[in-house]
Amino acid sequence: MKKNEEIIVNIDDMDLNGHGLTHLSGNIIKVRGAIKGQKAKVKIKKIKGEEIEADVVEVLERSPMESDDVCSHFGKCGGCAYLNINYEDQLKLKEDYVKKLLGEAGIKDFEFLGIVRSPDAFLYRNKMEYTFGKDDNGISQLGLHVKGRYYNIVTTEDCRIVDSDFITCLKIVLDYAKQHSLPHYNIKTHEGYMRYLVIRKAANTGEVIINVVTTSQIKHDFSKLVDELRSIKLNGKLIGILHTVNDSYSDAVKCEKLTVLYGRDYIMEEILGLKFKISAFSFFQTNSKGAEKLYSVAREFAGEISNKILFDLYCGTGTIGMIMAPLAEKVIGIELVEEAVDAARENARLNGLGNIHFIAGDVAQRIREIDEKPDVVVLDPPRPGVNPKAVMDIIKLNPEKIIYVSCNPVSLARDLKMLTQRQYKVEKVKCVDMFPHTYHVETVVLLTNVKNK
Repeated sequence: MKKNEEIIVNIDDMDLNGHGLTHLSGNIIKVRGAIKGQKAKVKIKKIKGEEIEADVVEVLERSPMESDDVCSHFGKCGGCAYLNINYEDQLKLKEDYVKKLLGEAGIKDFEFLGIVRSPDAFLYRNKMEYTFGKDDNGISQLGLHVKGRYYNIVTTEDCRIVDSDFITCLKIVLDYAKQHSLPHYNIKTHEGYMRYLVIRKAANTGEVIINVVTTSQIKHDFSKLVDELRSIKLNGKLIGILHTVNDSYSDAVKCEKLTVLYGRDYIMEEILGLKFKISAFSFFQTNSKGAEKLYSVAREFAGEISNKILFDLYCGTGTIGMIMAPLAEKVIGIELVEEAVDAARENARLNGLGNIHFIAGDVAQRIREIDEKPDVVVLDPPRPGVNPKAVMDIIKLNPEKIIYVSCNPVSLARDLKMLTQRQYKVEKVKCVDMFPHTYHVETVVLLTNVKNK
């Protein structure tokens, strides 16, 4: 095979990153956007050692997994890689991928409990970060990045994973920016004014906050935009309109100055009977109803903990720990990000949870400083997983159970391998689909201490 050569292949497998896989002459070719079961003409784009990548030129035969229920942006927007795959088949792909990775890591003899579907396969997101920019024709846009085109934006007004309130607000803010000739920020030249629009809507309370993020390069009065947004009829309830100044060169929403233009700077959400205050910059699971499913699995795996001490490590804003607290004797949460710990403490007070204590700091360091020993440890690390040194420190704590909540099956398999090579056995595994139409999947694992048996 040579670069730019076109060949006809059968797609016989998929990875979780949205690549179709085909085997040819002992090589595995990754085909971007191809679906298992398709026959396609593909063009070789990259050959690097044994790594071969290709793009689809033409689909010659459709896959039984294919769905036509896609939005008008599919293929251009980089958001939903799996939108053209039937939802049941998406679930099966994720389930099989997790089982495959665990098998390759030598994790066996456990009870696999399948995958929990998202309560809502569409309109499930409670937060969106939209970017101001332009398309190929220089027309102003507000939406998501074009797939494979970092500097181009597509206005996603036909998006299927958010409800109509998001689309309504997006259109109004984009039209306002155009009418007032407010230039978008250029990430290459670092010039311009309008950067992002962040919308949060609580799924269970319906509260909405809108955050317009700009640079400080122009002084602009947003009072007319506030009036316009307040006059529209939403399905939810508009609680606050914010203006954030962000002059950082990084392509991320950062707060250097926050002004409340209307109302308040947070929404309230309810999860499994508890109330959570979510600020404009708080971390919170983006699928509220899916989070209820995820936390219910973790709570189920914990079992009877009425006289147990539980450590919630990498606790973020403390959601899982607070879900466990009414059932446990005591909960200690540890999180590196101080702002998240502040939010966790506030939410614990809001719910009258006196038996939960949050500590800010590095998990590996802090667990050495605590005199109490946990009966149960909950791990909910970021995508890179648990630092190997921290894994060894957790093992030294000698808990009866470890409940590992993972957003990345690759790092999960690595960490489970370390744990099972010592004194822990994987008892149960259950996946939860928090992000339909994407390749992301959450996995909850129950490990028990074989030395304590």
